[in-house]
Amino acid sequence: MGTAFHLCASFNSTSSNPVQGIYTSRKCKYAGQSVRALPIRILSVGKKRSRGLQLMVDEYVEKLKYYCSVEDVQIRPNPRNARDQRAQVDDEDTAFMNLIRSDDWVVMLDEHGLDIGSEQMAELVGDAGNTGASRLSFCIGGPYGHGRKMRERANLSIKLSSLVLNHQIALLVLIEQLYRSWTILRGQKYHH
Repeated sequence: MGTAFHLCASFNSTSSNPVQGIYTSRKCKYAGQSVRALPIRILSVGKKRSRGLQLMVDEYVEKLKYYCSVEDVQIRPNPRNARDQRAQVDDEDTAFMNLIRSDDWVVMLDEHGLDIGSEQMAELVGDAGNTGASRLSFCIGGPYGHGRKMRERANLSIKLSSLVLNHQIALLVLIEQLYRSWTILRGQKYHH
């Protein structure tokens, strides 16, 4: 299979990231080419979103519908575990795992993940279409990050910024970057 299969199979194989060099080029190898559009599911932990944020998320979901289907799923944190960080992360971890299918290609957003740019994000979306997966799932954790199960299940871990982002801001940045990725893949003028 292609690069994406190698990427999926090798992500968790060692503590040093063996795929670090895969997403280092400045230009997306799929730019202007036809790629398989996987449905996208964005799973994010959080409480009620502000109306302004939800309007912006909805706007990008609507724009993305021209390229692929997008599902925005919000996982509510368990308030009973608010004082116990480990229990809260474990509950969120279980909620993620219950929503991920075995044939999903899973990208975990994490402050320690692979640092990629917009062209590399487009390449990631293109690569995911070559994996044989039925869906591309992005997972945004709560304030304390992801648990052990999620870290073991993820095919890839990326960060959106060197700054730590609030989960709501991370959602907005992610969805805009997914739209940007598709415009790069289709050779449209949105990106520069």
